[in-house]
Amino acid sequence: MFWNLVATIFAGLGAAGIALGIRALTMKKAPKWIIPVFAGLGMMAYQVYIEYTWFDHMASRLPEDTSVVSTQQEQVIWRPWSYLVPQTTGFTVLDENSITRAGPDGGLVTFQLYRFRHSYGGRVSEGVYLANCEASEMVPLDNEGKPQADLIRRLPADDTLMAAVCH
Repeated sequence: MFWNLVATIFAGLGAAGIALGIRALTMKKAPKWIIPVFAGLGMMAYQVYIEYTWFDHMASRLPEDTSVVSTQQEQVIWRPWSYLVPQTTGFTVLDENSITRAGPDGGLVTFQLYRFRHSYGGRVSEGVYLANCEASEMVPLDNEGKPQADLIRRLPADDTLMAAVCH
């Protein structure tokens, strides 16, 4: 977060420098107010750039034995540009090395998921799950490895997570 703040300030200073150059090229005929306007626009443009490249940056840092199984896109009023191009604010990653099959036909599968959320400082949550491939159901496991039956979820048969886990 600290380096993001530093980069934002430098983006504003760079944009203000461009405005100063414009004023110098026009022999100070360009109005003085373009300097703070350029600084503000430069900082805002940098923040928008960071928001939209966050997912690609995080996904490129994942180990090879993981796969992104879902993404969450968001449109919010305080980011009006997100209505034109929705911003990816979260994604779920499957650790393919954690997949273990159980049961007589291998229809029960345990696996680990990681959930990344875009926020200041970043948020990561993890959990171990049990999937029934035949019924397309998924349930989280508690710390002792017991299913939490009240949190069971039925997933569509064509769900990317179920496809990745069951095949």
